[in-house]
Amino acid sequence: MERRTIGAAGLAVGAVGLGCMPMSWAYSTSQQRGDRSLRTVHAALDAGVRLFDTADMYGPFTNELLVGRALKGRRSEAFLSTKCGLLVGDQHIVANGRPGYVRRACDASLRRLQTDVIDLYQLHRADPEVPVEETWGAMADLVTAGKVRALGLCAVGARAGRRPGSRTHDGTIRQLERVQQVFPVSAVQAELSVWSPDALDDLVPWCAARGVGVLAAMPLGSGYLTGTLKPGQGFEPDDPRARHPRFTAEMMAANQPVVVALRRVAERHGATPAQAALAWVLAQGPHLVPVPGAKQERWAVENAAAARLSLTERDLAELAGVPRARGSWDC
Repeated sequence: MERRTIGAAGLAVGAVGLGCMPMSWAYSTSQQRGDRSLRTVHAALDAGVRLFDTADMYGPFTNELLVGRALKGRRSEAFLSTKCGLLVGDQHIVANGRPGYVRRACDASLRRLQTDVIDLYQLHRADPEVPVEETWGAMADLVTAGKVRALGLCAVGARAGRRPGSRTHDGTIRQLERVQQVFPVSAVQAELSVWSPDALDDLVPWCAARGVGVLAAMPLGSGYLTGTLKPGQGFEPDDPRARHPRFTAEMMAANQPVVVALRRVAERHGATPAQAALAWVLAQGPHLVPVPGAKQERWAVENAAAARLSLTERDLAELAGVPRARGSWDC
């Protein structure tokens, strides 16, 4: 697989990563199988995937445990990314950016992941009660201690607290400018896909100008852009898509033009809509790495093969002409 270098630290990763969250948390939990997930991670490694993304809040903790088991014996082949800063309660999620907590969270992640070092440690969310510089300073100390190789930041949701006329990711960019004064940011993780391209307005150019990598989260639109979801099909009660405005039967039907366009582009290359969607992300800049989630071997292998698909100017122009997705993205 093509390698991409992200961040000032020169982090070398495969062009397509693997989001591990769906293997043990959130999406279609009845279909999650531990043994199958282990096979999925190994199949991804065999296909050239190197970046594996998880977080301590996924489960919570179960996803890191799964990834640790899956990479046992093959840790040297993987670039391991995890996150801290969010605590999951029975009915709520809260941020915790206190330096002492960050240090304890890192040690716990190292144990669950069965590794001596985390390649990329990301701040999931800034704690509004703690100056982000203090949290980032504690994370920088982890690099000095040899427990972490590089630091990253997850973008604040594009619509969270957005003011009329403001840039899409104003909040994230302000955070980035503050923490860059403390320790270099190597990567930013943000939602980016054909039907959610807002990060291209400001966040992606900001990162490109400063040598910061972008990990594109949800590049397949939580499964919608694969063309395998049908309007009105329904989701399991604990699946977040069951309550998401873009996944109502009406909105899924209204947004079919984007899937039709992806399928048309894919057919010209003998590819799938999912591969065309990932290739679109890769075409937005050499510092971007899509991180699609997958819990089955065939999807992980199919996604990895998207690294070999180069879209033409005609393809990109056609996808650029697709109407913006309808339906609020707030959930």
